[in-house]
Amino acid sequence: MAIDDGKQSPKKFAVVLFRGFQALDAFGPLDILNMLSSYYAPLELYVLADMLDPVPTNAHAEGGYTMSQSVIPTHTFESAPRDIEVLLVPGGFGTRDLGNIQPAVNFVRSAFPRLRYLLTVCTGSALVAMSGVLDGRRATSNKKAFAWVTSQGPNVQWVQEARWVTDGNVWTASGISAGIDMAYAFVSEMYGEDIAQELADRAEYTRQKDPSVDPFAKFAKM
Repeated sequence: MAIDDGKQSPKKFAVVLFRGFQALDAFGPLDILNMLSSYYAPLELYVLADMLDPVPTNAHAEGGYTMSQSVIPTHTFESAPRDIEVLLVPGGFGTRDLGNIQPAVNFVRSAFPRLRYLLTVCTGSALVAMSGVLDGRRATSNKKAFAWVTSQGPNVQWVQEARWVTDGNVWTASGISAGIDMAYAFVSEMYGEDIAQELADRAEYTRQKDPSVDPFAKFAKM
């Protein structure tokens, strides 16, 4: 199985981290990319944060986790490579603290014009909405946090019932695990459906392939 690279599939990825990011928001999609890189298409990954100190998954916000893991960035937002093609923005409790995520918001705003694709998971779409990048676009987010998320982007066309939403070069996923389905769909679009399905089979993961099927939409409050 080989990639038809006539569409010049992206090779350079980055993930934005901040204190209190949701682990699966980031590592669900990243594990798929890890496997893609191992088996089919060597990729580069940059891990970005406001400082090079380890970034923990616990947050200052009420409800933050007492158990936590930390990730070491490869670059700060200031030193981030300018040739990033795909930027992944996770959500998490840390998005509720504007002071905590303002450096990430500023980076997304400045980097977006250079990106080929922007992907968000869960309340990562709220962070991106704060940058203005989602204004006029269709987007979705975690349904349990939908009222708060939509208040962060009044000019965004929020889609209440969707597993993920694609609008041009911006892909936004619903809550947490939805990022995995979106990531497989992204791999299918960029590298081929056969490869996406093979990776899902290796992970023993049952994909939701229809982005409009959202059993969690009932939890959304505007």
